[in-house]
Amino acid sequence: MFDRFDAGENAVLVHVDFSDEQNKEDLQELQMLVSSAGVNQLGVITAKRNAPHAKYFVGSGKAEEIADTVKALDANVVIFNHALSPSQERNIEALVKCRVLDRTSLILDIFAQRARTHEGKLQVELAQLKHISTRLIRGWTHLERQKGGIGLRGPGETQLETDRRLLRGRIKSILKRLERVQKQREQGRRSRQRAEIPTVSLVGYTNAGKSTLFNTITEAGVYAADQLFATLDPTLRKIELSEVGSAILADTVGFIRHLPHDLVAAFKATLQETQEADLLLHVVDYSDAQYKDNIDQVNEVLDEIDADEVPQLIICNKIDRLESVVPKIDRDQDGRPIRVWVSAQQGLGIDLLRNALTECLRESMVNHQLCIPAGDGKIRGMLYQMNCILEQKYSDDGDWLVNVQMPSSDWHRMDKKVEHRLSKYVVH
Repeated sequence: MFDRFDAGENAVLVHVDFSDEQNKEDLQELQMLVSSAGVNQLGVITAKRNAPHAKYFVGSGKAEEIADTVKALDANVVIFNHALSPSQERNIEALVKCRVLDRTSLILDIFAQRARTHEGKLQVELAQLKHISTRLIRGWTHLERQKGGIGLRGPGETQLETDRRLLRGRIKSILKRLERVQKQREQGRRSRQRAEIPTVSLVGYTNAGKSTLFNTITEAGVYAADQLFATLDPTLRKIELSEVGSAILADTVGFIRHLPHDLVAAFKATLQETQEADLLLHVVDYSDAQYKDNIDQVNEVLDEIDADEVPQLIICNKIDRLESVVPKIDRDQDGRPIRVWVSAQQGLGIDLLRNALTECLRESMVNHQLCIPAGDGKIRGMLYQMNCILEQKYSDDGDWLVNVQMPSSDWHRMDKKVEHRLSKYVVH
């Protein structure tokens, strides 16, 4: 399907330092991604630009330098720390005479290596196919729609059209299978909601220590390693908390700056565990100098998947790498926990984390009496679907007086969905 050079394991890395903050990437992060993919780094080429070059992304002189370096070091793949357009990828490949990958392709490759479950493999394949579909190129050498002679007549379409049709068919098939997986997950979530078991989801930048923390709290034995995207498939475990009882803890895939949109879309079923959670444990590697940027990047992705309304508890992890920092709970003006300082690897502060979890979940339920007008039966129907109505009666005006109890995250999510009519209907 693709007339391209074969990729190898010996890479030349290319990093462009842009003046524009939107296009900025971190070279150290690229090196960690390359290491996680199991690729040997032979050399690094850096450049400075105000904007990407239309043909080569870097300037033509720098592109020649990349070609010379590839030849000198006998590299068989060039990896850019940026997203390239299909034409830029092809133009650079033609010049350097080896495979060229951009940041998105590298992340997809790591995901393909890490996927363990059937669902994870389907999600990665979907993201890869969506990415590949913009990079089909062989059509230009197979433009003949018909050839004369017996046995040589074609299907009446170019090779490019055939490839695209096959890809569309495969994407459609995967989406159907993922839909079934999503329905199974929704059934599990509904049964947990009926049993009133709160769900806590671990989120954070990749390699922040989520899986290590998950193992420390649950003793689950989930694979954890000091590398990017060690966890791909979500894992759920039941934990017991004093005064709350049972709760479900979910370990999820890590986020990264400029996470490809195809990946976010493909992992929708997985990320729904985050979307539907009662509380997010936002794990932050406080030993990383760029921890503030990482927090912003995670919040951006949470906003993208509509999980920004879910309450967060910040977990300041890896305090064993910091001087004079001890396990503690930081609280807001009302005395609610907002940050817990721990070391998941050393097991420091885990008891404090459990206490903070208990406090947050205890306060995460809302109880309201609503006066819903007779003409707004849609909201009443949604409340019934959520199984959160405790009592219902009619007012003298024929309106519904409804007592509801639900997690505050569900309340905020639904209130946003119905344009804040829920808040207006609250009886004070």
